[in-house]
Amino acid sequence: MHGLHIGQFAEELLGGIFPWARLRQAQRLLRLGEKYGWPRFDTACERALDFELINVKRVEAIISSTSIRSRCMPPPPSPPPRSSRCNSPSNYKPASHDPPGASHIAPPPLPPTHNRRSPIPEVKSSLKAVLKRLKLSGMLPPLPDRAAYAQKAALPPLDFLELALQDEIDRREQKNMTNRVGRAGFSEEQTFEDFDWDVPVSFDRDRVRDLFTLAFLEKREDVIFMGPVGVGKTSLACALGHSACRAGHRVLFLRSDQMLKTIHQSRADNSTERALRSLLTPDLLVIDDFGLRRLSAQQSSDFYEVIIERNRRTSTIMTSNRAVEEWIPLFDDPILA
Repeated sequence: MHGLHIGQFAEELLGGIFPWARLRQAQRLLRLGEKYGWPRFDTACERALDFELINVKRVEAIISSTSIRSRCMPPPPSPPPRSSRCNSPSNYKPASHDPPGASHIAPPPLPPTHNRRSPIPEVKSSLKAVLKRLKLSGMLPPLPDRAAYAQKAALPPLDFLELALQDEIDRREQKNMTNRVGRAGFSEEQTFEDFDWDVPVSFDRDRVRDLFTLAFLEKREDVIFMGPVGVGKTSLACALGHSACRAGHRVLFLRSDQMLKTIHQSRADNSTERALRSLLTPDLLVIDDFGLRRLSAQQSSDFYEVIIERNRRTSTIMTSNRAVEEWIPLFDDPILA
């Protein structure tokens, strides 16, 4: 190895029961030294180890930070002025939403593929090209069946068009909902429909059912589930978050220790602002298992910043084994608590 901290980082990376699972990361790790120089690379590994950040991608982000550059090499020369004729491309695509009160024809289920009196119409290649150019290629799979249904039902052309477009809207909404659930990171796949309301645990069922109307999100209110281990606090929080995803809200689920560790590690590559922004932007933040350990001074400050910035702007759900009265001793500073 070309540095003490590089070797320590490699040992941490390849430690554990299955070291071969990280061999590709180890190979990428060595390429960073060849790309940026071994002194900068060793300094970045030292900083990553200080923050317990065993992540090769984040090490490269540390190398790119201003502090690492200034300590290991002179600043790069200023780039030549760019021509004003150059245009910067943008990948921003505004989201589209249906106007309030919009109505459409409810699409009937697709007809069965057997016992049809007429053959399924074939989609012309020219129409396929047009739909792909308009980024509507998702309409292609159900379109032949819809065309056959329109012929059989003698639908007017505009009704058929609305039906085909509604299929695409439903497909996109389902895809967006699936993506929102995936990005939320729930620890359990729990939904309102699957929740066992007959479980022998004492809680206000009517009040909890009222939460699933999601009125608290509109009012920007917060929810706390308290109780001993094993009574279903996390399951309820996940089910409530899943309902919020289905309603179109952005949701993020994190254990409290995981959230605080993420903020701590972000200081290694000066990405703290981005880490905090990722916690402040969701419509609903679910913080699971708060209060298992006493918070350090920095953790107390970080937790305070997250809660105070979200207060009355967005909603937060917290689960805890401790009553609220027991939270104050957990903080390093009682005033922050």
